Amino acid sequence: MATVIPVEISEKQVPAEDAGPGPSEERIDDAIPPLGKLESHKKLWFQRSKQHNLDDIATQPSVYDNPDVAPQYKPRDDWENLHRFDPRARWTWREEIDVVSKIDWRIMTWTAVMFTAMELDRANLAQSLTDNFLDDMNLTTNDYNLGNTIYALCFLAGEFPAQLLAKWLGPDRWIPSQIVLFSVVSASQFALNGRPSFLVCRALLAILQGGFIPECVLYLSYFYKHHELTIRLGFFWTGMFLADIVAAIVAFGLLHMRGVEGRSGWRWLFLIEGLITGTVGVLSFVMMPPGPTQTASWSRGKDGWFTAREETIMVNRIIRDDPSKGTMHNRQPITPRLLWKSLTDVDLWPLYALGLTFNIPTFSPQQYLSLSLRGLGFDTFQTNLLSIPYLVLKIVNMMALATLAEYTGQLAACASIFQIWCLPFLIYLRVVDTTHASKWLTWGMISLLLAAPLGHPVQVGWISRNSNTVRSRAVGAALYNMFLQAGVIISSNIYRADDAPLYRRGNSILIGILCLNLVLYVLAKAYYVWRNRVRERKWHAMTLEEKVLYLADYPDAGNKRLDFRLAS
Repeated sequence: MATVIPVEISEKQVPAEDAGPGPSEERIDDAIPPLGKLESHKKLWFQRSKQHNLDDIATQPSVYDNPDVAPQYKPRDDWENLHRFDPRARWTWREEIDVVSKIDWRIMTWTAVMFTAMELDRANLAQSLTDNFLDDMNLTTNDYNLGNTIYALCFLAGEFPAQLLAKWLGPDRWIPSQIVLFSVVSASQFALNGRPSFLVCRALLAILQGGFIPECVLYLSYFYKHHELTIRLGFFWTGMFLADIVAAIVAFGLLHMRGVEGRSGWRWLFLIEGLITGTVGVLSFVMMPPGPTQTASWSRGKDGWFTAREETIMVNRIIRDDPSKGTMHNRQPITPRLLWKSLTDVDLWPLYALGLTFNIPTFSPQQYLSLSLRGLGFDTFQTNLLSIPYLVLKIVNMMALATLAEYTGQLAACASIFQIWCLPFLIYLRVVDTTHASKWLTWGMISLLLAAPLGHPVQVGWISRNSNTVRSRAVGAALYNMFLQAGVIISSNIYRADDAPLYRRGNSILIGILCLNLVLYVLAKAYYVWRNRVRERKWHAMTLEEKVLYLADYPDAGNKRLDFRLAS
């Protein structure tokens, strides 16, 4: 949630006219220039300009405004942004809004483009099913399930190595390399010739794609405040669903190439989309700067994308929001000791449990959407186009949910809306004989089920907020995604051939898991509320001198500090 600002420890909040730059610790002890009015996060992301006089000071109060405790939060000496760190820096809302808009355009947009490219290669298997992929390859639906299971297992296995590589080499180096590598595997699926090659390609593709999402989340955290990250992650996952929409439209054209050079349409689909992804990967070497103050290069210009003033605003608004972001530099590897410390962080385990099961109620029906629509009597091209409406609605619902979570701050309650939405549609699929119902009605019910407002951006942002250290943020995001992939493995084996075509047993299991998810959200909320109350009681029981001594000794790292509150 936040680090508690111990303003009562010192009253040295004295305005000063001299607010010149100075990144040294000594400047922290000087008189404090005026600060902006405390910002309320209970607003919609598009209302920023309506909340303040644009020429008022936007700099928010932080631990750096308290001379008694500020030195305890000073960034490490090798932090890549240290030369722009200045606790006395002040800026207006007009300047901050312009800087954030520039970050959105330069950083957020391309990150979403990269995710779109990855999703093209990850999801085009679903489009290939509509072009008789299984028959051409002599595969059964159980072989298809096995391919999805192997993909999820290998994706899970690739999470930690990729995330640790990204933290060591830097996301700006590893992510573009990763995209190029998996684009080669994706394009090579043009030459698939049977079950073994299908399974091998699924495994290689997953290993190389593993870690991509948490790497991007960590990268975005270098540029955004915690409460800004949730809505940006909504835009990030919008890139995935836009890829699914584009993939359906592109597949409509590419699958018409069946017969060109005597090849199936799905072969051209894999090849051409793989080449598109590879192009995005090469461009990403240019479009991804290492961090806020490292945008200058031969490809981005010798002066970079941001002025010195804009870099000062970027660095100080981020570090004031979360001082833990100055505890590691962006190419610092995570040691085994730090890795173990992050793995055993029990305060993040409730979110890992949610990651395992929350998406299962829609993932199984989504995997079988193409096969289900073909079974209802829709042809190849109708099936691809009929997958578009639910994706459009899902984007709208997901962004609405992320906005609601940002506005209310009630992360558990907002994320659980996904489960409540799914329940009536799963009940319908469980009790109705869809083989005798109108195929358009069945398509509508499945589409509404899959359009449920995804809580993934909220939960990934929740992990980032509750980590409170760079190493826990990096490891936590990867571990959460590993649990998510474990959930994919479960999902891939719920609908079985002996349960087709109604999958009544499978849908009963999905309803049971959904009810379990609702209980898990309640338990996660209760746990974090309890933890905060315990900390609050201990913190307020301390004298002012004990608080100063506690902060100076720094006995508890990251989210274990008594002055840190967990989001719920």
